[in-house]
Amino acid sequence: MKFIRHWFDNGEPRVSSAEYDKSDTGVDWLRVIPFIVMHLACLTVLFVGVSTVAVVTAITLYLLRMFAITAFYHRYFSHKAFRTSRKIQFIFALIGASATQRGPLWWAAHHRQHHRYADQPADPHSPKQGFFWSHMGWFLSGKHYQADYNLVQDWKRFVELRWLDRFDLIAPVLLALTLFIFGVLLEKFAPELKTSGWQMLVWGYFISTVVLLHVTLLINSMAHRIGKKRYTTNDESRNNFLLALLTLGEGWHNNHHHYPASARQGFYWWEVDVSYYLLKLMQKSGLIWDVRTVPLHKRDSKKIIPEADL
Repeated sequence: MKFIRHWFDNGEPRVSSAEYDKSDTGVDWLRVIPFIVMHLACLTVLFVGVSTVAVVTAITLYLLRMFAITAFYHRYFSHKAFRTSRKIQFIFALIGASATQRGPLWWAAHHRQHHRYADQPADPHSPKQGFFWSHMGWFLSGKHYQADYNLVQDWKRFVELRWLDRFDLIAPVLLALTLFIFGVLLEKFAPELKTSGWQMLVWGYFISTVVLLHVTLLINSMAHRIGKKRYTTNDESRNNFLLALLTLGEGWHNNHHHYPASARQGFYWWEVDVSYYLLKLMQKSGLIWDVRTVPLHKRDSKKIIPEADL
C-alpha cells in the first residue's frame, strides 16, 4: 500500500514543494502511524521497568542526537556555519537521522524556508497558525511531507545524503534494533545491571527519542512566543534561557534570527551554548574548520533591549 511504502521510502529528493497540494494541512493519519506508535510505546515503561543503565543510555542518546540536530542539521546543513569533511558530515547526518526527525536535506530545506518567510504565511511552522500546527501539525500534514529541495542544491550533490534522506527510517530502526540486542546481551552477561532488551529499547529509543523530538519542536512553537527580544527582526523570535539549556543552545533564537550564519547562538559569555562549546572542541581536534561567529558590529547592531535588562 502507498502509505506503507511512504514509511520506508520518501522518494528521490528532486521535487519542489510546488508539486504538492499546499492546502493539505490536515494530519495524514495513515502515514504518521509510526509517529503515533512511537509515543504509545513509551507507556510500556510500566511493564519493562527502569534501571540505572537504561536511564543513562536514554540521557546519553538524547544529548548525542540533540547535538547532531543542533550543530549539524541546523547550524551546518541549514546555515553552513562551519566546514567539515565528507566523512564527518555523513556520520553526524546519520546520527541526526536516528533522532527520527527525517533526513538532513528535508530538515534543512524546511528550515531555510522558515528563515525566508519567518512568521509569514509561507513559514512552514509559524506559531501564528496555532500551537499545534507550529509544534507538530506542520510535519504531520501532507503539505510538508516533501520539501522544496531547490533550497538545498548545495547538498543534493552528495549521493549518500540523498540516500539517507530518502530512506530516513533506516537509521532509527537500526538504533532501536541495536539497543534491543545490547539489552539482551547485558541481561545475559551482566544480570546485576537489572536491564533487558525490551527495557533498553523503551528507554534508549522510545522515551529518549520522544523527549528529544518535542524539546526540539519547542523551538518552533515556543521560541517565537515566550522570551525576550534583544534585536529588531522581521519576526517574533525570542531568546529563552530554559530552551537554550534543554536544546544545547538553540534557545537563543532571537540572536539566531538576527545573524543566522553564526555557529555560536549564545552571543555573550553568559548565554550557555553547549553545542558551540562542543564545536570548538571539534575545531581544535581538526574535525571541523572555518567556524563562523557573529562579528562585533553585527552583535551590537539593531538592539532594542539594553544588556542590563537581559
